[in-house]
Amino acid sequence: MRKYILIIVVVLCSFTSSISQTKKNAAFDPFLDTLEHRTFKYFWECVDSKTGLSPDRHPTKAFSSITAIGYSLTAYGIGAERNYITREQAADRVKTTLKYLWNLPQGTSSMNDAGYRGFYYHFLKYETGTRFAPDVDLSSIDTAWLMLGILFAQSYFDRNNDVEKEIRSLADSLYRRVEWNWMQPRPPLVTMGWYPEKGYHNLDYGWNGFDEASALYFLAIGSPTHAIDPAAWKEYPERFQWVKKYGYEYIDFDVLFWNQFTECWYDMRGIQDKCVKEKGVDYFENARRATYANRAYCIENPKKNKGYSDLFWGISASDGPPDGKKVIDGVEIQFISYGARGCSKNYWFDDGTITPYAAGGSLPMAPEICLPTLKAIREQIPGMWTEYGFKDAFNRTYITEETPHGWVDKDYLGLDQGPIIIMAENYRNGLVWETMKKNPYIVKGLQRAGFTGGWLDGKK
Repeated sequence: MRKYILIIVVVLCSFTSSISQTKKNAAFDPFLDTLEHRTFKYFWECVDSKTGLSPDRHPTKAFSSITAIGYSLTAYGIGAERNYITREQAADRVKTTLKYLWNLPQGTSSMNDAGYRGFYYHFLKYETGTRFAPDVDLSSIDTAWLMLGILFAQSYFDRNNDVEKEIRSLADSLYRRVEWNWMQPRPPLVTMGWYPEKGYHNLDYGWNGFDEASALYFLAIGSPTHAIDPAAWKEYPERFQWVKKYGYEYIDFDVLFWNQFTECWYDMRGIQDKCVKEKGVDYFENARRATYANRAYCIENPKKNKGYSDLFWGISASDGPPDGKKVIDGVEIQFISYGARGCSKNYWFDDGTITPYAAGGSLPMAPEICLPTLKAIREQIPGMWTEYGFKDAFNRTYITEETPHGWVDKDYLGLDQGPIIIMAENYRNGLVWETMKKNPYIVKGLQRAGFTGGWLDGKK
């Protein structure tokens, strides 16, 4: 019996070692460098070099997205490390961006300001940097993504020269200016946004369950000037719902990117709060399981969409075919041009649209399934792999006279390009994660929220 047990142990160790080596080898796959380089060019060439305003999408040009600016600020450091540009070029672009943001007007006017109390409007006009339209809110979550790019720049540009000193100073001022505690009409939770015309987004609703707002709470709790009570993080996870689907137990989520955006900047490996510690996992492992569950759903394909498989999977928030209902193969399907796609207990919408960043944003968590999918999309979906990497989405169910082989997006989205380049870099060498660990505001926010263990141990 002992002989057989020993054989099983040896086989299992060999199998685990093989998987580990496969992941290690994959990090040096030349495809990843091409993917990063092309995606980087989106943030370098499509951004206004005089202001740093980043496009929400390209080639369709409508407005700048502050989330895309946050991703741009992070991409510049990656570009410098990869020698796509020089460090000096990256620093000049970052300084231009931060200086422009700092000098934009903050106030309560309807359309003549870029923000208020340190927050910024979700979308800004290219011409003036001010609020794009009356229905655009002063966004708490999009300000958080912007601030993460700003704090990355603060920690990455650490040299003793005038340009990098100014970057650090501007970054510090921008973060300290955000009045996180003002965005709490019903504490301890943070509300979604505010309008000068009608006040807070919705007095009955805040960020209050598993969603993309984890980073928002960490930043708000860690603020040295306008911090919110750490009790906010205690209440936030209390609303999480654990489910077991497709053989994986994880926190239920409506949209896959909820598991990805925060982890672009925060290394959640080995650190835990009470919520995940009780389950014996961390948020990184939770995101890995969520990724596998998303793939398993597409393989099961309950709506019988065309083209779903073990290689073609990945539903999340993204562009999609034109809005409206169409009858395809005798079945009426509702399509949406942009929206959230997911398969949770409380939310289910799936019109056959796959987005590459669903796999790209989970590269560090599950490279063994994400990398083959990205390569398959590049090789088998004409029109998806072009100058700036991947177009935002495709749909092989949407068969019409104009799209006989299915729909392919015409645009790239800055919101979705960001996770691709950042997570590819984190998978390859952990650059963004390691840089953010140097930032005292990032560390303090996690500690105040109750995280312990792993790389946080020993941090002051």
